[in-house]
Amino acid sequence: MTQFFTVRHGQASFGADDYDRLSEVGWCQARWLGEHWQAEGIQFDRILCGDLRRHRETAQGICEGMGLDGVSPQLVPQLNEFDFRGLTRLFGQYKPQSVPAAGSPRAHYYRFLKGAMLAWSRGEIAPEESWQAFEQRIAEALSVMSDTNRGSKTLVVSSGGAIAMMIRQILGAEAETVTRLNMQIRNTAVSHFFGSAGEFSLHSFNHLPHLDTAERREFITYS
Repeated sequence: MTQFFTVRHGQASFGADDYDRLSEVGWCQARWLGEHWQAEGIQFDRILCGDLRRHRETAQGICEGMGLDGVSPQLVPQLNEFDFRGLTRLFGQYKPQSVPAAGSPRAHYYRFLKGAMLAWSRGEIAPEESWQAFEQRIAEALSVMSDTNRGSKTLVVSSGGAIAMMIRQILGAEAETVTRLNMQIRNTAVSHFFGSAGEFSLHSFNHLPHLDTAERREFITYS
């Protein structure tokens, strides 16, 4: 069977003017994952990633860790994240009382994002990309992923919301599943899928084999 490994990007620059770049921790997370796979003897027949900067930098870091010099991933824009900043701005206008105060803990922001995603999925707010368009885009990404040789291994670097939507579609779950999974997916976490005859099955979810040690658990992040 064909295997697919999705990876959420490394820690981005939360709170900075340019969120869409890896922090120093994010670069370490990506390289460590690549080093883990190299030590395990895992190789990929192709690498796909969204064209956001944090996706490309994560793929680059993984390749560096695996010793893959000069390897360029195939850019697949359908793997990009939804516009969470635009979505939360719109939700803030819809429910201004729910906007976190300046300096609030990150947990307050995540709760706000969850509310925005639920309102989006229910059609209560209407950003430029509709919920249905997001669903269609991720369906197209899955189609690109499945277009590969039997028995191959594909690495897919994307974002939490996009990966959550993939899983929702693969499992045939309800829309709220996307929101719940998105809040759980950690930076550079690996989810493993098998594919056959154009269909996917989920084998494992949200694993951090490169960070699940006493020395590295402090580097487990969610943003």
